[in-house]
Amino acid sequence: MLRETWLIFRRDMMLSLRNPAWIMIGIMQPVLYLVLFGPLMEKVVNNTPGFPPGSSWTILTPALIIQLALFSSSFAGFSILTEYRSGVLERLRVTPASRVALLMGKVLNNAVQAVVQAVLITVLAYLVFGLDAPFGGVLLSLVIVALTAVTLASASYAVALTIKSEQAFPALLNAVLMPVLLLSGILLPITSILAPNWLYVISRINPFTHVVDAERATFRGDFTFGALYVGGIVLLVMALLAVWWGARTFQRENA
Repeated sequence: MLRETWLIFRRDMMLSLRNPAWIMIGIMQPVLYLVLFGPLMEKVVNNTPGFPPGSSWTILTPALIIQLALFSSSFAGFSILTEYRSGVLERLRVTPASRVALLMGKVLNNAVQAVVQAVLITVLAYLVFGLDAPFGGVLLSLVIVALTAVTLASASYAVALTIKSEQAFPALLNAVLMPVLLLSGILLPITSILAPNWLYVISRINPFTHVVDAERATFRGDFTFGALYVGGIVLLVMALLAVWWGARTFQRENA
């Protein structure tokens, strides 16, 4: 299965490299947030109690990286719909490659793209905005980004193959992603001091809140038992469930 996964991964990666514009297009929104929202965040963090520990850039940069993985990987299902309509998916399914390998090859390609974009955002924050984050923490944050991309891309492929509609798919994603984004505290941390109790409770139910907290912990070098471990466990469980769902959907499509 490893060889089949590698072949699918290489095929999808070659297709991505033929059009490298996705790198710049993907990071455009986070860059705008860094340039236009970051300076405002700096003043708010310094004068408002209740924010998580760390400077404004160690709060905003990791959150934007998770946002990037959240949106780019969630829309990965569009590619499988294109392959489904053009017959490419049907031709792949008549090969002896396992359906799990078909999924994992594509998902790993999405994870690599998310990590590359995360590295570019982090380097920009270091060079231009004076981000001060430990090297080990940044490396660990990239693992979190990769797992987040694997989770969301697997779920995206499963949803796309289930509904098989280019019109319904983006509408469904927007309906789900917007509340997830707002309740995860990506742009403005939702803490017990800043938020009303009902909003804080709902945000803690959102699993991506814990992923964002874990990403911020890595950027401030906090490796103690707490946000990093809770977020890591939540993310690992979500990744396993999403891969299982995606693989099951691919296998059902073969039936």
